[in-house]
Amino acid sequence: MWYAIVGNDTPDSLARRQEARPAHLARLNDLRNEGRLLLAGPFPAIDAEDPGPAGFTGSLVVAEFEDLLAARTWADADPYVSAGVYANVDVKPFRKVLP
Repeated sequence: MWYAIVGNDTPDSLARRQEARPAHLARLNDLRNEGRLLLAGPFPAIDAEDPGPAGFTGSLVVAEFEDLLAARTWADADPYVSAGVYANVDVKPFRKVLP
């Protein structure tokens, strides 16, 4: 089943985000290579493709996991969590309808 993982950034987390990004992307690439990643990306803090120093307010990952516990376990192990980028992470079942 698909699961939506929404991480909400702590204030002023841009430097921590940039430092942890390679490890964060490596885990996403693993999901992609396994055919389990639907989409992933950050929420810019301003209405711009590249928000610069304004940074980001969080991220969205939609990926396939065996169950909610597996999705939660994966989300809890994200480098953005251990680096203090995310203040909290929500994990919810997701039903893809379109496209």
